[in-house]
Amino acid sequence: MYKLIIRPFLFLFDPEKVHYFIFSLIRILCKFPFVPSIFRNLYQVNDKKLGRTLFGLHFTNPVGLAAGFDKNAVLYNELANFGFGFIEIGTVTPKAQIGNPKKRLFRLKDDEGIINRMGFNNDGVEAVIKNLKKNKHKVIIGGNIGKNTDTIPDEYTQDYLEVFKELHPFVDYFVLNVSCPNVGSHAKLNDKKYLLELITSCQNQNNLFQIKKPILLKIAPDLNNEQLDEIIELVAETKIDGVIASNTSTTRDNLKVSKERLTEIGYGGVSGQPIKSQSTKVIKYLAEHSNKSFPIIGVGGIHSAEDALEKLNAGADLVQIYTGFIYEGPGLIRKINKAILNAPTL
Repeated sequence: MYKLIIRPFLFLFDPEKVHYFIFSLIRILCKFPFVPSIFRNLYQVNDKKLGRTLFGLHFTNPVGLAAGFDKNAVLYNELANFGFGFIEIGTVTPKAQIGNPKKRLFRLKDDEGIINRMGFNNDGVEAVIKNLKKNKHKVIIGGNIGKNTDTIPDEYTQDYLEVFKELHPFVDYFVLNVSCPNVGSHAKLNDKKYLLELITSCQNQNNLFQIKKPILLKIAPDLNNEQLDEIIELVAETKIDGVIASNTSTTRDNLKVSKERLTEIGYGGVSGQPIKSQSTKVIKYLAEHSNKSFPIIGVGGIHSAEDALEKLNAGADLVQIYTGFIYEGPGLIRKINKAILNAPTL
């Protein structure tokens, strides 16, 4: 029903407006006592065989919602009813920021993809904490954190540390987002020497808390083998808890959309089916060349159960969906979990 009726209707309108409309609709529907249980019956798969334990956390299933969907942690309690094993909120920055000018979100219908240049639009860490205080603990919550766009390079680490410190009591794990192409100059964030400084600073801050939270690094799908080798070395040196592969891509090769339309859209990161192979290749390289020495969360172009299995077979321990959630609907979560149960090697 979603792909035949609901999606064609929603795709008639501006994607960012549709996003907020869907948010409002889900919140309203979930206020009716019987609706959350209907969603759970439709989409959840409850089987202990789906459970995964990674970096000290137990996930009821390996299918998560990637960062960017619930930026301000306003809908995670309701979204938990759709069967996610974990939900990543953010990207959260110290101060609220409106992000890049609109229009900044574009569908690539023929490619089953999205181009976005949102620019870390969010309400800031204080507002996010206010929302996280309403946590009903239905699902594991990850906190994806970043810097404010106008922060000067010398103060990047200070931004990350501020959000890390404030958000620490309210999330189950952290993700250092250093790979978003839509937040102005981010060249420093891809420098190994700086990443070592950033990760070490966050780990030192983490050690000040009685309960330490896992820290993961989110990387781009466009890294070459030499850069991926540096990531493997960085993980070994810092003992960071894991890697998320991958963020959106700046590559626009082999797209069905016309060059004229791409020129009209302008810059932004590509997500969805166009980056499926890229992200899987990165996962496979990291897993093989590190001898699977650290956990990997696979994300990028998962639009079917087969896509998810491909990521897991390549070396991912967990997967996340975002664009696939938009194109395929919430039934995708159940399909993936069912397929994992039926896959003898997973």
